[in-house]
Amino acid sequence: MATVVHHPEDARILHRQIRALLDAGHRVTYMAPFADCGVTPWQELAPVNVPRASGRRRTASLRAARTALARLAPQADVLLFHDPELLLALPRTRPPTVWDVHEDAAAALLTKPWLPRPLRRPLAPVVRGLERRAEQRMHLLLAEEGYRDRFARDHPVVPNTTYVPERPERGPGTDRVVYLGHLSAARGAAELVEMGRTLRPHGVRVEIIGAADPGIRPMLRDAHREEAVEWYGFVPNDQALRMISGALAGVCLLQDTPNYRSSLPTKVVEYMAHGLPVVSTPNPAAVALVNDSAEGDCGTVVPFGDAAAAADAVLQLRSDSALRDRYSATGHAIARAAFHWPLQADPFVRQLEEWAGVQGRPRLPMQPSAPIRDAREGDSARTARTGR
Repeated sequence: MATVVHHPEDARILHRQIRALLDAGHRVTYMAPFADCGVTPWQELAPVNVPRASGRRRTASLRAARTALARLAPQADVLLFHDPELLLALPRTRPPTVWDVHEDAAAALLTKPWLPRPLRRPLAPVVRGLERRAEQRMHLLLAEEGYRDRFARDHPVVPNTTYVPERPERGPGTDRVVYLGHLSAARGAAELVEMGRTLRPHGVRVEIIGAADPGIRPMLRDAHREEAVEWYGFVPNDQALRMISGALAGVCLLQDTPNYRSSLPTKVVEYMAHGLPVVSTPNPAAVALVNDSAEGDCGTVVPFGDAAAAADAVLQLRSDSALRDRYSATGHAIARAAFHWPLQADPFVRQLEEWAGVQGRPRLPMQPSAPIRDAREGDSARTARTGR
């Protein structure tokens, strides 16, 4: 399992996919930026540290990743990577290789603040070309049904779902709304701050849980100091989900950008899973869940860029306990029936086993924690192999 971009405790990578592989009895070597993110790896893993690729600082990370993959990949049964950047670091000698496609990479270029604006549109065809070439050279897993149209062949979809408890730990409260996930301008960071300033006089606080792009961190820090919002920064997914429990609503204020039009916001599913009414902008996939489900509504859709409308939706929920409870129950029921990760975990593991030519076994005994090996050290330490 390899990433240089994502946080090592990324929910899809660690808490879902790696957890599913470990539970199926496989051994996992995990290459990720542990040190740069201040993360202690799980005991069950064989961790390999690499520098994090961030902003325009990517060369050292890709160089270290190339070295690590050249040494470790030939010993594995399958290589699963999560960043399009790693297409540039794959070794010639490697096992069956799988790219987990999380986003529309070409469309995402339009919202990358670290990329010079004049380069964003010209680079999109280059990224599309890399996708077409990758499709011919390796296996692809897609995180969204909406990504199918980008590729000529049919590829399995492993939706970005979540763990849904049998029942929410708490019902929706009345004094806080939450946002869970990475923050950027395109993800509605400014609208969240404006919303916080509007709701504060009404006794409702906006809690923001997630890391942020460098360009908007000063705005969030200022808003936190003036108590317009409470910004917690990155919190591991399992802890973050406990934090959102009992909130009045979960908020998703994505802007209208190409990358989000075909993507289901995982945070919306996570809110529903924990019994939170949803306040969302009209991203098509979110609308389908929040307002167009056969089971009924589970939240309110507000216009793009309209923080005042989002605040009004929250205040309406606060004043109407019956509406809160109905949205909570409906959302949880939809999430439990269709978006519970264990429904996807077994097909995910079986697909990797098929590509790798291995079969699952009963869970292996837990081994003592392996030391974190740094890809830059070039050592020949023992490597745990996925599936062997």
